[in-house]
Amino acid sequence: MVFHRDQVQALRDRLQEAPQFITIVAGPRQVGKTTLVRQALEKCAHLFIAVDQPAEPLATAFEDFTSQTSEMDGAPRDAAWLIRSWQNARRQLKAFKLNHPTQPFAFVLDEIQKIPRWSDTVKGLWDADRAQGLEMHVILLGSSPLLMQKGLTESLAGRYELMRATHWSFIEMHQAFDFTLNEYIYFGGYPGSARLIRDEERWRNYVLASLVQPSIDTDILQMTRVDKPALLKQLFELGASYSGQILALGKIKGQLQDAGNETTLAGYLDLLRNAGLLTGLQKYHVGAARRRASAPKFNVLNSALMSSATPYTFAQAQADRSYWGRLVESTVGAHLCNTATSNEEISYWRESPHEVDFVISDALRITAIEVKSGASTGKLSGLDEFVKQHPACKPLLVGTGGVDLTEFLSYPLAHWLELA
Repeated sequence: MVFHRDQVQALRDRLQEAPQFITIVAGPRQVGKTTLVRQALEKCAHLFIAVDQPAEPLATAFEDFTSQTSEMDGAPRDAAWLIRSWQNARRQLKAFKLNHPTQPFAFVLDEIQKIPRWSDTVKGLWDADRAQGLEMHVILLGSSPLLMQKGLTESLAGRYELMRATHWSFIEMHQAFDFTLNEYIYFGGYPGSARLIRDEERWRNYVLASLVQPSIDTDILQMTRVDKPALLKQLFELGASYSGQILALGKIKGQLQDAGNETTLAGYLDLLRNAGLLTGLQKYHVGAARRRASAPKFNVLNSALMSSATPYTFAQAQADRSYWGRLVESTVGAHLCNTATSNEEISYWRESPHEVDFVISDALRITAIEVKSGASTGKLSGLDEFVKQHPACKPLLVGTGGVDLTEFLSYPLAHWLELA
C-alpha cells in the first residue's frame, strides 16, 4: 500500500478550487516534496517540469487528450527558458479546457530556485495570467527553504500559499516503514534512509553524504555568502553532537577552528535552522530582546542528524542512559519545532539550579515541558519552580511517569497547548 502524507489530500483539495494563489511546497532536503506533489496530481491534468531534468510529457487522466512538451531540453535554465516553459503550459491549458472546461489543470516547476532571479519572472507571468483570467494552478517546489524564502520575500508577497513539507513524524515513519519508537528516536524521520537501518554503516554514510553534505554545500553555501564555510560545517557538527545541551556561543568558540565572533556564529545557526538541520532554542523570557541575548540550546531538527554525528551504534546508544536521554529529548524538541505554526514559540528555561526542557507558547497560552526517559521520574523541581514563577503556565511531564512518548509524538505542538 502506497503511503500518503496529509499534505497530499490538502493539495488535492486546493486543486479543486479556482486558482487564487501560487502553491509553494517547501521544506528540507529529502522529505518527499516531489513525491507528495506527484501523488496529489495522479488524477489531475498537469505539466510537470523539473528544472534540472528534461521536460516530461503532459500527464492527464483523460484519454481523449494527449500532448507532448516541446521544450528545448538543452537550453540553459534562465528567465527566457522559464518564460517559454510557462507559455507552453498556457497552450496546454487552453487545449485541455476545450474538452474539459470544468477540470483543473496544474503547471508544476520543481527545483525552481535553480533559475536565477526566478521570483521576478514568476511574478510577471502569474500577474499576466490573472489579468487574462487563465485558470491554471501553479505549483512551485524547492529543495531548500533558504532559497525559496529569499525569492518569496523579494517578489511574491501576497501571491502565494506556503505548504510546509517537514521532517517525517514518528506516526508517519511507523505507518510507512513499521518503525518502532526506539528506531525512530535513533534513526529519525528520513524516508529515503528507512530501508537502510539494518545496515547501520550504510545508513550513516547515506545520511552524511546524501543528506547533510548537500544540505550545507548546495542549499546553504550556493545561495548565501558565507565567509567561513569550514566554520559553518564545524558549527553543525558540534551542535548535532551536543543536541539537547545549552552552550553559549562565546564559550564554544574555543572548540571551533578559525572561529568568528558571536554574531557570525548566530547567523550561521540561523542558516542551519532554515535548511532544516539544526536550531538554537532561546531561553524563555517575557521580553523578546532578552531571549535573543541568551545562550542557545542546540536541537537537531531530525534525530538522525544527531545519531549520525556520533560514533554510537543503535545498541550502544540505548545502553548509555545519559546519551539516550539526550536523544529522546532531542526527538521531542525536533517534533515540537517541526509541528509548530508561525505564531507558536519554543524555548527552554534555566535559573540555576532549576531547568525546564521546553517552554511552548503562543499569544495567550504557555506550557512547560519536562522530558523523562529513565526508570523513575525523579525530582521535578525545575517544573515546579517555573510554574511558581509563571502561574498561568501549565506543566506537562513527557515520558516516565507522564504522557507516554508515543502519544506525545502523535500530536502537533498546538495539541499540547490546548490540553495542558
